[in-house]
Amino acid sequence: MLSIQELEKTASQVRRDIIRMVNGASSGHPGGPLGSADFLVALYFKIMKPDPKHFSMDGADEDLFFLSNGHLSAGWYSVLARYGYFGVDELSTFRKLGSRLQGHPATAEGLPGIRMSSGSLGQGLSVSIGAALAKKLNKDEHLVYCLMGDGELQEGQNWEALMFAAGKNVDNLIAVVDYNGVQIDGPNDTVLPLGDLQAKFEAFGWNVLTMYGNDMNEVVANLKKAQWFTGQGKPVMIFMTTHMGFGVDFMLDNHEWHGVFPNDEQTKTALAQLDETLGDY
Repeated sequence: MLSIQELEKTASQVRRDIIRMVNGASSGHPGGPLGSADFLVALYFKIMKPDPKHFSMDGADEDLFFLSNGHLSAGWYSVLARYGYFGVDELSTFRKLGSRLQGHPATAEGLPGIRMSSGSLGQGLSVSIGAALAKKLNKDEHLVYCLMGDGELQEGQNWEALMFAAGKNVDNLIAVVDYNGVQIDGPNDTVLPLGDLQAKFEAFGWNVLTMYGNDMNEVVANLKKAQWFTGQGKPVMIFMTTHMGFGVDFMLDNHEWHGVFPNDEQTKTALAQLDETLGDY
């Protein structure tokens, strides 16, 4: 089992992968994946610990993860590859013609680890609720995890899903909101204010936890705490504050890096700030 220091080293390598993938494709979304890297690494390497050698679409007898904000694909692909779902070398095909690593995750290409096509925002929570209910029907005691962006909470489907999950006691679900405060057009409060999300989630009948998502100790501790709250009649929501572009100073908290690729010089600068710990692809 990886230590906190080993998880941090893995997250640094994932951030290097993200920068190189987006630069290599001359397109993509670096800001969000950099911010959520610690969460994804902790989830796979410490919390869920799935078996990548026996991947199945139904996900029976294992914890499941669904990425709702599919534009974070570069970070997720890196974690899947580093965890062993497919070869790390395949990361070099990101967003290339014919690649299994599309700009937004898709199931048509048959990429191991992917159970939902995502990128049309606002849908991931609904899919996760369906998967969680299926596990209840099948007497499968494993959990379902979902990561959502804060900006996509401006989509109405999320609020119907939030109401449904609480109303139907979907207590084998842990949803996480990546709250970095910005979206493609600027700060959330400028585009469409979200208000007091924690109070809203609680009003909808969820157990709500908060954590800082760019501290590995805190991420691991709160994911374990969230597990403890499952099975108690309520779905669990983690309100996770992160920094867009975390790890790269010129991208930090800058919405302009939501969907812009770094040029070669910017890539060199960014990589100089991130330790190579597992070897670049």
